[in-house]
Amino acid sequence: MKDDVIISVKDLKTFFYTNNRCNKAVNGVSFEIKKGKTLSIVGESGCGKSVTASSIMQLLPKLSRIEGGEIIYFSDEGEIRIDRLERNGKKIRSMRGADIAMIFQDPMTALNPVYTIGFQIGENLMYHTDLSKKEIKARSVESLKEMGIPLPKQRVKEYPHQFSGGMRQRAMIAMAMACNPKVLIADEPTTALDVTIQAQIFELMEILKTEHDTAILLITHDMGVVTELADDVVVMYMGNIVETGTVDDVLRTPAHPYTKALLRSIPVLGRGKNQIIEPIRGTTPDPYNRPKGCQFMPRCDYADNTCLVMPDESVISSTHSVRCWHPTEVPSHV
Repeated sequence: MKDDVIISVKDLKTFFYTNNRCNKAVNGVSFEIKKGKTLSIVGESGCGKSVTASSIMQLLPKLSRIEGGEIIYFSDEGEIRIDRLERNGKKIRSMRGADIAMIFQDPMTALNPVYTIGFQIGENLMYHTDLSKKEIKARSVESLKEMGIPLPKQRVKEYPHQFSGGMRQRAMIAMAMACNPKVLIADEPTTALDVTIQAQIFELMEILKTEHDTAILLITHDMGVVTELADDVVVMYMGNIVETGTVDDVLRTPAHPYTKALLRSIPVLGRGKNQIIEPIRGTTPDPYNRPKGCQFMPRCDYADNTCLVMPDESVISSTHSVRCWHPTEVPSHV
């Protein structure tokens, strides 16, 4: 294993079971998260991005389980098989927050309404550091100040309902970053924030990455954010990785029709109001009634009978690979 890899995910399968039916939410996903690098997972809602993150954190709901594959965390003590750890056991709880932290998508449900913001940031520090109560309080105030929250000494004593949506999101990020984790999983971290605060948050994430060699797994819909922050990109569709590569590989020379369709559905700054924005035709298939073979086949302009069988991963270059029968037919530019 390469020295720079901190988390390795191999052939991960996470399935949900409801009403005697099985939803293969993540179906054979493999990637590596590297120290000091940002890996971005992109794709439509429901493609399995957040489930992949929850699997790494062992925060899956009761009706789901990891059916196959492995998640290996390369800690200072050696390899830890996260997929084999007890769901809410002592080991995984000691790792959450200190080694691997997560910024959740919805801060209103992630923050506890009956505790102050300061207590919730401090709780993380209390469990994972040797700081005194006074030092924890000072660090909590400092965390809010770093997030651009005004009057942090006053705000640290307030409750989530006293914060606006954007401020709750920033408090959530302060909690995740408090212990300078080795891996930061950011699930749509700036959805509720305006662009000025977004820039501040991304700057902080970059500092964490460069100064502490933190590995970041960024889940987002925003291709602008991907271009700005990511080193490598994974494109997911219906629980499968359809394309993977560096930012330049995937965004400049997309090889999968889905990646190309995603990029064409986004307005480009500077092209003016007359630019043509093409939505991806069709709708995402029912996860309980999936198409045969390639999952993107019903919506693809290049589909033929060969697509009735799921393609294997084909290598385009040393950093770029794709799961498609017709990667050469997809125009190399968008």
